[in-house]
Amino acid sequence: GCARDWDGLTCWPRATFGEVVKIPCPRFFEEFTSFLQRNCTQEEYWSEPFPPYTIACGFDEGSSKGPEDQKSYYSAFWRVYTAGYAASVTSLITALIVFAAFRKFHCTRNYIHMHLFVSFILRAVAVFTKDAVLFADETMDHCLMSTVACKAAVAFFQFSILANFFWLLIEGIYLQTLLLLTFVSNKKFVWWFIFTGWGAPTAVMFAWVLTRIHQQNTGCWDDDENGVVLWIIKGPILLTVLINFIIFINVIRILVHKLKSQEGGGKHSSHFVRLAKSTLLLIPLFGVHYIVFAFFPESTGLEARLYIELGLGSFQGFVVALLYCFSNAEVQTELKKQLCRWQHQEYLTFTHRHGALSRETSPVNYVTQLSLLDRISPKRRTSVLQDGATTV
Repeated sequence: GCARDWDGLTCWPRATFGEVVKIPCPRFFEEFTSFLQRNCTQEEYWSEPFPPYTIACGFDEGSSKGPEDQKSYYSAFWRVYTAGYAASVTSLITALIVFAAFRKFHCTRNYIHMHLFVSFILRAVAVFTKDAVLFADETMDHCLMSTVACKAAVAFFQFSILANFFWLLIEGIYLQTLLLLTFVSNKKFVWWFIFTGWGAPTAVMFAWVLTRIHQQNTGCWDDDENGVVLWIIKGPILLTVLINFIIFINVIRILVHKLKSQEGGGKHSSHFVRLAKSTLLLIPLFGVHYIVFAFFPESTGLEARLYIELGLGSFQGFVVALLYCFSNAEVQTELKKQLCRWQHQEYLTFTHRHGALSRETSPVNYVTQLSLLDRISPKRRTSVLQDGATTV
């Protein structure tokens, strides 16, 4: 028969002589309703795909987006989301250092922020790791690649995605709790939040890995998944997105009520501006943009999905660090105080050194040193003794 074959776009499974293999178009293309077929010929060679990729998978030969154009497009998009994740990691690590370095920021609110920062960092590192392991070598045969390293990279990627969504949910729950309750027992909630934020993704990943090993242990675990395996990961993510969206709507409702009660009979335009600002700030903090495609099949609006989930999503960590840390008035005040302390300390060190140097080079000090040397000079002692003897 015909061995498994990687044609650069799709992995064709092993087939017997005369067998016709039918598979869907790969995710590389926009449409997934069409299928490709290949025949294992008498000479035990694979036939060319029919219909060809140009016809079956959403573009024709006259289209401006042929296979090379598609590859160039996704390559450019890879550069965009790589830059986005790099900016996010840099800003998030800086924000973590700021929150950890100042004791003033050691509180439940910032502890939750720090766990969210870590989840974003893990997500970016997982993307870099997955790209390095699976896609660094363009000549790699994805049909034969099924190593522990590539499976671990994909599992780590799935875990980071789950953890990030769960911590976005926890941020939403905590914010709503602060708005609804005047007094919140911080210590009572923080350990439950930590247990949920990391424990739930770990439990889900454990179930997913076991199911993968026993039911679909193929490739690097990055291929199309069957129903059970797919929903072990997708189900909890959709649940967190849905709950967070409901919390987002409720928080907006609470903000509208508070704005009206604070400003009384103020202008409606003022209400609208403040509400609009609050809404725009809350969208990246709640991950509301994920709701756009959350309940649609993955084949729906692939390019728009890429822009929202990869393009905007890669910069989400940067925006979160900016809003929670660098734009925070308390953080800015504390950083200014610390900067002033460093400048004052530097000034004191400089003046101390300058004062010691000026004393050493002072003319008065120079004359004093000459007088001291003159007093202990052997010649002067001899002359004094001689004068004394003459006198006698």
